[in-house]
Amino acid sequence: MSNLETSASILTCENPGEVESAAVEVLTPREVPLGGLRAMGVRRTLPQRQRSLIGGWCFADHYGPDDVAETGGMTVAPHPHTGLQTVSWLFAGEIEHRDSVGSHAMVRPGELNLMTAGRGIAHSEVSTANTTVLHGMQLWVALPDAARNTEPKFEHYVPTPRAVDGGRISVFIGALAGETSTVEMFSPMLGAEVCIDAGATLKFDVDTSFEHGAIVDQGVVELCGTTLTRAELGFVAVGRSSLVLHNPGDEQVRLLLLGGEPLDEQILMWWNFVGRSNDEIGIYRAQWQDEVRAHDSGEAPSATRFGVVDDYVGNWIPAPTLPATPLKPRV
Repeated sequence: MSNLETSASILTCENPGEVESAAVEVLTPREVPLGGLRAMGVRRTLPQRQRSLIGGWCFADHYGPDDVAETGGMTVAPHPHTGLQTVSWLFAGEIEHRDSVGSHAMVRPGELNLMTAGRGIAHSEVSTANTTVLHGMQLWVALPDAARNTEPKFEHYVPTPRAVDGGRISVFIGALAGETSTVEMFSPMLGAEVCIDAGATLKFDVDTSFEHGAIVDQGVVELCGTTLTRAELGFVAVGRSSLVLHNPGDEQVRLLLLGGEPLDEQILMWWNFVGRSNDEIGIYRAQWQDEVRAHDSGEAPSATRFGVVDDYVGNWIPAPTLPATPLKPRV
């Protein structure tokens, strides 16, 4: 799922500096309606004014469980991306993915769909007819400057769930507790689903050069002694050699554990683009609008950055209007 806000703001995202290494910073999500007739809602923890990056992780939406009969499910027509990787992870349901490099794949619970936008890609996402409940997370990773114009590509990866004392982990990016993902990332990263049994405590050795974040899907968890409730994100700065996760309740807890080396680059995010300047974002938008116009009229675009999503029948999503005020970095 992508950012379908119709009045998207330009955001300057950068590392705001380290918090005390012993502290856990709690980020509370905001409710965001994504547009459309029934405005599917998500809970967004990244980016926000308090913190916009955890390593390279720059965007996190948590949604569901939603009854598709009531919400209409997910029908996201072709739309563009630049300068990022999309990470799709489901807890329930099924989504059909098509993109402009010719990929056609399903997103299913416990399976990773990783799309590298690089210099530019377009894709569509539609929940399948047999989906009754839709529940998952959509995350973005900002590509570092040296890799942000790489060729676009798509990877589907199925991690092997591993039982640990007191729970279970599925590592879909990077490495944790002896499990390693094989997908290609462009900076050191971690992404894993962690399930914790009732009353259990898990302790993981982690890379001290990483920032970490834990986003709770279900239940209540204590991250290094700080309580996090559903959809909250707990941030831990670099310097820790281990993370302790405790489930104080009588039902299983499920969360995503994210991590990565601080990006240490200022990025701009607007709509579905990640760039480095206001002018650059404007160029991406103009190029996408030209491709939308050409698609609608049956003409050839003046240039092709994003490509065509084959076998998708219907209109593409036009970009919102850029804000009238030029970007001013936040402090």
